[in-house]
Order: sequence, then structure tokens, then C-alpha cells
Amino acid sequence: MSPENKTMSSNTLSEVIDRSEYRSLLSRITSHQTFWVFVAALLACIALSLLTDTFATDRNLFNVSRNFAFVGIIALGMTAVIASGGIDLSVGSTVVLSAMVVAVLMSSGMPIWIGVPAALLAAMLVGLANGILIAYAGMPPFVVTLGGLSVVRSLGMVLSDNKMIYEFGPDTAMLLALGGGATLGLPNPLIVLGVLAGITGFLFKWTRWGQHLFAMGGNEQAAKLTGIPVMRLKVSVYMFSALMAGITGVLEVGWLGGVTTNLGQAMELSVIAAAVIGGANLAGGVGTAFGAIVGALLIEVIRNSLILLGISTFWQGAFVGSFIVIAVAFDRFRSARSSD
Repeated sequence: MSPENKTMSSNTLSEVIDRSEYRSLLSRITSHQTFWVFVAALLACIALSLLTDTFATDRNLFNVSRNFAFVGIIALGMTAVIASGGIDLSVGSTVVLSAMVVAVLMSSGMPIWIGVPAALLAAMLVGLANGILIAYAGMPPFVVTLGGLSVVRSLGMVLSDNKMIYEFGPDTAMLLALGGGATLGLPNPLIVLGVLAGITGFLFKWTRWGQHLFAMGGNEQAAKLTGIPVMRLKVSVYMFSALMAGITGVLEVGWLGGVTTNLGQAMELSVIAAAVIGGANLAGGVGTAFGAIVGALLIEVIRNSLILLGISTFWQGAFVGSFIVIAVAFDRFRSARSSD
């Protein structure tokens, strides 16, 4: 074979390999549920921009990004819990408890640097209690966190005497700026979401904690046999989930400028939906930080579209519930195909 033919053959082989690698990469991307959810959210945004005059306005986009950030932050923690093989129904109540702690302390004259850490500590104590009951007492996560949903919200009512709090002492401006302000044109809660998503993604992929978490969710008995401290890991996962809810509670107080015991009510459904729609498997072992964000974005776009199109917001629950069922059905179908 002449040198020219050898060169042509080598180039052809290289092109075939490149095309094969490209198709393999494309196949891996499109096989992920998160990719299709992202496409759906993007198409919904484009459609709303064409159908309405208000969706693509600066004010509406600012509101959408801020609102979805609240759900997205809690969804990061919920994704960790679901990936570990559990569930946390107490996150909405943890939001109001955290909000009440910072509000009560600051309204009594405490500075923000005491109020905010105290609120986050209160939230993590909820996660600690949930984790201990689930891991060491062997109680089902559904039962423990369902009970926590009621108990923790009751604590918030007791703490505030079931009254609205809207005065936050000398550091009021700082608290309002934290949750309701903006930096470089971006709402502060969205910036917080970006930072927390980066940290969560790093923890999931590059740390022993994340690797053990997914191993435990995939097969808890096998994880125990390999020496993973399953009990302590479960406690840490529920504390992480509660911390995300606590951060959201502090931010929502700053955004709303006041807090009542209705804050965070029924938020559990939206957060679980965001995690599941974003690819977290309710059977455990699967989930990503990016998926949680994409799921939260799609839910907020749906909610916003109902308002802009003049459709009753009562339909929101129907859409969210349907998306959960579709997401789980898609995952089951994909699992069945891969096992064949």
C-alpha cells in the first residue's frame, strides 16, 4: 500500500472513531431524564415568550428565577435524601421553624449574625432528630418525617404564638436584602442556589460522603458489608436536607418581609416533584444536583405559565402530580429496557 493510501485509510479510520465517539456521547446525554426535562423547560420558556407579552420581561424573569431558587435549594437536600433511599416530608415545616427562629430573635433585638446561625442550627436539629429515629430506631422515613411535619410546624406556632412577625430589629435592612435583594441584577436567592448547587454537586461526585450515599441508596445491605457507616451517614443526610430547608426559611423571611405559620405549607410536594422530575430515583441510588435545579425550574415555569395564560392555579397540583407519575414511569421503562 502506498503512503498516500495508508494516510487516507488512517484518516478514514480516525473519522469513523470520532463519529462513533460522538454518537456514544450523544446517546449517553439523551438517555438521561434530566436532559429531556431541561429541553421541556426550555421549550416551555420559548412558547411562553411567544404566547405572552409578559413572560420575557425583566420583572417576570426576575420573579421566576427567585421563586424557583427557593424550591431548588430544598430540592438539593431532598435529592440527597431520595438518593439515599429515604424521603423527607418535614422540609416545609422546617422552613417555617427556621424562619420563625430568625424572626423572633431579630425582633427581640438580636443581630442578624446571631439570628441566622440560630435558625440554621434549629433546622439541623430537626434533621438530627429525624436521622436518629430513622437510622438508630429503625423507624420508616415516611412515618418519622410525616410526624415531623406536624410537630415542627407546631413548634413554629408555639415560638411565635401563632402571630405574624414583620419587625426584625436593627438589622432589618440586612435581612430584607439577603432574601429580597439582588447582586449584579440577579436575585440573591438565585446566587445562593448556584453556590449550594456547586457545593452539592462536588459532594455528590468527588467526596467519600457522596459515594457512600449513593452506594447506600443502591443497596444498603451491601454498603454495610463494605464497611460504610450507614447509621451515621443516614443522620448526616437528613441533617443536610434540613439545612437546605433552613437556609430557604431565612431567605424567604427576607423576601416576604414577614413570616406567618403558613410559610412552607404543602411545599413538600413541589420539592419532591422537583427531585423526582430531575432524575432522582425513589428506589434510591440515583440523583444529581443539576437535576434538582432543572426539576425546580420546570415546576416554576409551569406555575408561572398558568398565571400568565389566565388558567386557574388550582391546576398546578394536577400538573405537578402528573409530572411525578410520568417521571417515575419513564424511569421504570428505562430500567426495564436496560435489564432486557
